[in-house]
Amino acid sequence: MGSVTPYETAAGKRYRVRYRTPEHRQTDKRGFRTKRDADLFLASVEVAKARGEFVQPADARETIGTLGPPWLSNQSHLKPSSLRPLEIAWRLYVEPRWGARKVSEIRHSDVQTWVSDLSRERGATTVLRVYGVLAAILDVAVKDRRLLSNPARGINLPRKTKKEHVYLTHDQVSALAMAAGDRGTLVLTLAYCGLRWGEAVGLRVKDLDMVRRRINVTVNAVEVGDRIEVGTPKTHKRRSVPFPALLALPLAQQCEGKTEDDLVFSSRHGTHERRSHNGHGWFPAAVTSAGLPPITPHTLRHTAASLAVSAGANVKAVQRMLGHASASMTLDVYSDLFDDDLDAVAERLDQRLANTVVGKLWASRADK
Repeated sequence: MGSVTPYETAAGKRYRVRYRTPEHRQTDKRGFRTKRDADLFLASVEVAKARGEFVQPADARETIGTLGPPWLSNQSHLKPSSLRPLEIAWRLYVEPRWGARKVSEIRHSDVQTWVSDLSRERGATTVLRVYGVLAAILDVAVKDRRLLSNPARGINLPRKTKKEHVYLTHDQVSALAMAAGDRGTLVLTLAYCGLRWGEAVGLRVKDLDMVRRRINVTVNAVEVGDRIEVGTPKTHKRRSVPFPALLALPLAQQCEGKTEDDLVFSSRHGTHERRSHNGHGWFPAAVTSAGLPPITPHTLRHTAASLAVSAGANVKAVQRMLGHASASMTLDVYSDLFDDDLDAVAERLDQRLANTVVGKLWASRADK
């Protein structure tokens, strides 16, 4: 047990509490105005030690600015394209607002006010990412016994609104490919194979199996700032995607004069193709020339899903083509494409119901 002793100050009598930490180190806290306050503090320390909830005062005084950089460095398991948005969120939003705050000083209401204010200025995606960085840092603080609970949890967060997908028709894809000129084969590959942009521009000649008409998706070339980071596909899983027979000749022509390690869809300088930004570049120009509404290359991935479903593909086949982690994810993303399946189920059930006694009775009543 600890002890409570009085001492004199210029402002009058005060009380000091001396106690031992769970590591058996002696420490003290002074400045209590009454002995009762000092006794209550000492009792709370002993209870916290008994429950395993003791927090070192020095640990609770650590700031978010001190804890943030180590947390970021521990996210090295993430792909560069996933890590960069977290670094930006930390640098532009979390560190300026919370960097100087001690973890013990952060209140739930403070975090809620911050999130609400941010939601009025930024989109839900940005707010959720920025909030997630602060909450994750405080989660680590709880695990490290700097806090008993995370004040950032239980916050009312904005909801992301699902954008309606744009699906191109076969004729629109053809028009876009024609308008894209020598990049037309890339457009057709995106629209009929469902590759992500980084997967398509990262394709090497050796990834094409022209005999089986398969594209072996093994890498993903993603723009991170001004760099191209080449890594595994998004789900870390390789997959084999079939391509239409009519694409065999254009793809073969893309590979003429190249070694097996060369890029299939390289820029005019032999490097990875870059995405168009701010409405500039060959893709927006092709979209305008084809008379299409504003779209991005990712629209062609949605189009591939749509064309596959219209051709009779089931959800499992679409999942494998797109490289989704599960069929349920495919259904979540493209539930609107399977509405016709629901109508077909209702029609088949109606046919079965019509052959039952109840169905025949209802049909006879409807005829009267």
